[in-house]
Amino acid sequence: MRHQKKGFKLGRTSSHRKATLKALSNALIRHKRIETTITKAKALRIFVEPIINRAKDDSTLNRRHAFKHLQDKESIKELFGDIAGKISDRPGGYTRIVKLGQRAGDSTEMAIIELVDYNDVRPDGSSSGSAKKTRRAGRRKKVDATVVAGAPAVAGAPAVAEATTDVAGAPAVAEATTDVEDAVVVEEFEAESEVVTEAEIEVADDTSAVAEVEAEDVPAAETPADETAEDEADKKDA
Repeated sequence: MRHQKKGFKLGRTSSHRKATLKALSNALIRHKRIETTITKAKALRIFVEPIINRAKDDSTLNRRHAFKHLQDKESIKELFGDIAGKISDRPGGYTRIVKLGQRAGDSTEMAIIELVDYNDVRPDGSSSGSAKKTRRAGRRKKVDATVVAGAPAVAGAPAVAEATTDVAGAPAVAEATTDVEDAVVVEEFEAESEVVTEAEIEVADDTSAVAEVEAEDVPAAETPADETAEDEADKKDA
């Protein structure tokens, strides 16, 4: 089990892993910046930062402790000399890891590990490190000064004035169109009324002719007064 065991195995045995980290630490102290895989860079940061932190106190104990891990006299001189003066005011975080992308041969993620106080310029090909933009920030829009009412006169203002004039004149055009449409509808209605009137006249003429024919065919009905006069005449003759 690996409970409370920090670090990376790096695909090596314990002795091979220590030798690799020692060589990388010496190279970092001498050159202040090295390029390696991102996994080795993370493992190196865990290994070398406690050693760099001891350089703030230049004592025999700290020099012996650093030499135990580095096994290089030139690296010890550089660490307790120039580097100690640079990191004296820094409370921690002496190294920086910058991702470079994938390696062409085997697509391994590469990175640069460097001392922060010696490298203020990011290398070419590294990520910008800017904060991620939110969706809400992307919805913000800038308001054009030429569109806002009462904005100062700037280039493009005449075009806005023309557009306003056209819009202001639009109701008059709409009203004229409405009047023409109303006139057309009235004319159509009047034409339909005339046709209906002629049809009604023809129907009325037909109805009167039929009534005259029926009046001629049907004999006049006898009234009760006529019947009484005939009865009295018959009585006198008798």
